[in-house]
Amino acid sequence: MQDLICQAIREKRLLELQYDGHSRRVAPHIYGIDAAGDELLACYEVWGGTDGEPAGWRSLRLAGVSELKLTSKRFAPRPEHQRRDDVIARVFCQV
Repeated sequence: MQDLICQAIREKRLLELQYDGHSRRVAPHIYGIDAAGDELLACYEVWGGTDGEPAGWRSLRLAGVSELKLTSKRFAPRPEHQRRDDVIARVFCQV
C-alpha cells in the first residue's frame, strides 16, 4: 500500500478507496506516521464520503482504508497545502 500511495503522490494522481464504509476519491498530499505510530494519509477528498459531507481536507488512518486503487486522473497540489504537517511525525512521501 505504501508504494502505491507514494507513486500517486509522485505522479500527482488521484486515489480511489474505501474508508469507513464509503467510496472516496482523494488527492494524496502527505503520507506518513503520527506520534502514536499510526499510518496517516493527509489528502483532499474530491468525491465521495458520507452523505452531505463537502469536499475538503481529510486525515485518513490507513488501518481503515481498503480497496485502494490508483486512477489515471491527475491533480494539482492544493494552493493551501502546507508541506509541514504537525500531525505526521515521520513523512514517507509528500507533494
